[in-house]
Amino acid sequence: MKMRNSNLGYPRIGEKREWKKLLEAFWKGDLTEREFHLDMKKIRLSHLVKQREAGIDLVPVGDFSYYDHVLDTAVMFGLIPERFRDQDQSSLQTYFSIARGSKDKVASEMTKWFNTNYHYIVPELDGTEPRLIHNRLLELFKEAKDEAGITGKPVLVGPLTLTALSKGEKKEEILEKLVPLYVQVFKELEEEGAEWIQIDEPIFVTSAADAAFMKKTKKIYETIKKGLGSTKLLLQTYFECPEQYEELIQLPVDGIGLDFVHDSGKTLEHLNAFGFPKDMVLAAGVIDGRNIWKAELQKTVKLVNRILEKVGRDRLILQPSCSLIHVPVTAGSEVNLHPLVKSALAFADEKLQEITLLTKFMNFEEETLSAYDQGISELAASDLRNRHSVHASFDEYSTDRVSAAQRKEAQQRKFSLPVLPTTTIGSFPQTNEVRAARLKYKKGTLSDSDYSQFIEGEIKKWIDIQETLGLDVLVHGEFERTDMVEYFGEKLKGMAITSNGWVQSYGSRCVRPPVIYGDVFFEEPVTLKETLFAQRLTDKPVKGMLTGPVTILNWSFVRSDVPRAAVLNQLSLAIRAEVEALENAGIGMIQVDEPALREGLPFKEKMREQYLEEAVKAFKRSTASVKPETQIHTHMCYSSFEDMIEAIDALDADVISIETSRSHGELIHSFETYSYSKGIGLGVYDIHSPRIPSETEMIRNIERALQVLDAGQFWVNPDCGLKTRGEKEAVEALKIMVRAAKICREKAVQETTV
Repeated sequence: MKMRNSNLGYPRIGEKREWKKLLEAFWKGDLTEREFHLDMKKIRLSHLVKQREAGIDLVPVGDFSYYDHVLDTAVMFGLIPERFRDQDQSSLQTYFSIARGSKDKVASEMTKWFNTNYHYIVPELDGTEPRLIHNRLLELFKEAKDEAGITGKPVLVGPLTLTALSKGEKKEEILEKLVPLYVQVFKELEEEGAEWIQIDEPIFVTSAADAAFMKKTKKIYETIKKGLGSTKLLLQTYFECPEQYEELIQLPVDGIGLDFVHDSGKTLEHLNAFGFPKDMVLAAGVIDGRNIWKAELQKTVKLVNRILEKVGRDRLILQPSCSLIHVPVTAGSEVNLHPLVKSALAFADEKLQEITLLTKFMNFEEETLSAYDQGISELAASDLRNRHSVHASFDEYSTDRVSAAQRKEAQQRKFSLPVLPTTTIGSFPQTNEVRAARLKYKKGTLSDSDYSQFIEGEIKKWIDIQETLGLDVLVHGEFERTDMVEYFGEKLKGMAITSNGWVQSYGSRCVRPPVIYGDVFFEEPVTLKETLFAQRLTDKPVKGMLTGPVTILNWSFVRSDVPRAAVLNQLSLAIRAEVEALENAGIGMIQVDEPALREGLPFKEKMREQYLEEAVKAFKRSTASVKPETQIHTHMCYSSFEDMIEAIDALDADVISIETSRSHGELIHSFETYSYSKGIGLGVYDIHSPRIPSETEMIRNIERALQVLDAGQFWVNPDCGLKTRGEKEAVEALKIMVRAAKICREKAVQETTV
């Protein structure tokens, strides 16, 4: 019998980000709802056809989303936050309001999907009563069958993962009520002819999946399986090796999907040690679904053959390690990369080709794979990956500064900031004019001098706005940067930026992760010119804005031929050189942002200490060479930090800002038990929503923080950069923020003097 293959999910955004453009046109009112649905349908069907034509046997349906697949699942089952229940719960307006907020309602929290840079909307369970609003999967399955002739594989976030990633005190109660609803969805799919249903349960690779969790899981899946007839259930995990492999393979399902790429070899070890049920299908993730390098297929064949020692050919399905939403669509349109780099790339379409080619070889339909492997082997042997001058001894660079107390005293003497100083995180609105000028410059139709003049005009405009608003610490606005990581990828050696290597970050927000293809090093200053220009325009301090080494690593596609820690060390020295260039030029505040610090945290507890140790050391190596009076800031956003407060403290930054607005200040609880003495800003309003908060809301957020933090250490700022906001809403929100800060400042000063 021939071996089959499958895919877990395909990028939604389209080769030219057609999906993003439709979303934003609809939000602006340029498309009717009917036009929006029809245009999205065309994109969705084209993706299904592309996968079938690539040779994929089991094509996923249901992975396509208008915003986020977790939100899709929550809304389908009626898990609508209470504040949105006065609206039509099946309407697009409600769906997008949950994700983005509305005029008078705060959006739901957004956080990272496991250890990726994809953000999901966090379901809110309290006060909800699950019910099946509509069987979205059934509609999509029928559409694929009727209009594309494809009997797809419906894909749905599983009940355990859905509830585990949600907020609320009644998770167990909601989980119990969700199970019969899942059964109803699956029954209706079975009646329509679904042969396989993929249930995504990545929660099994985390420490949450302990023995008690697996006992509960068995009962749930027994209930689900009893409700079905011939339709087969594929329980899919990814991103790591399952915590409880022995218990997992005993669950009453027809197949299990395992990640054989991002598992440190543990999955194969478990397979050899504990075997695999003879009546169950193994969907083996053997092609990397998260990185963009070609697979070394000859090595992959060896892995598949080792799996075949435990699993029969007729029970093995070959597939990517996870959904391909984490990689760009196609490498075919890349024209500006070094030939050796381009020849080693595999985006989503190329990974489908790899799956098909590998399947054909295993089915004796392809004679050799050596020609395919040539691209990656040539890059590995090139000078791009073998610059011996970069391979320095990293330990010779100091990571220590004088005490935080001494630094605080020196910095207060230098800057004389008021209580509750106000600032922003870094970027200001990137208008159509800014984007157009940058595009003309890149195309060569705008000269260097004209482009510099334009950027300086934008910087001056926003320095003036910040002065007028009364902000205490200013920024230059980052108008020259498309993205905080991409910009450094353009400037540092050993890194490259693709032309169309876009991936979804959240909602319609797409980013182009840099490609770290070789040894990374600093050649010349990256941010100095614009920062110095801004500082000359004002007597107030202007922060130098850098992206930290951990975030550059975690938000890039990283070479896979050396340990990630080695790449991190190279990045830390490159950022250190930039920090020193800024300080030597007279910049007294330097912000080194690390929003991706947490998302690189391993799922396994025993591996976390090493990761955090390496991350903290890299950050300190980047920042420790400055004088005591030079103030180091950092920023982190949209993640749960409660379990790593000690690591955040260990970064030894003088001021740290952390997003808390969407999570309604939950992080503040951490400081009730942990004594944090350095400067800190807990974002007082959400910039990812177009909604402008009230003065009362901001004052409430500030005062809540001051219940556990001293007024002398608290900074007032938005929760993230403002590049995605419009100019008017950004100015209005900042005006309210400064006013709220002044009110709280006066109160704090009065309380101090009493």
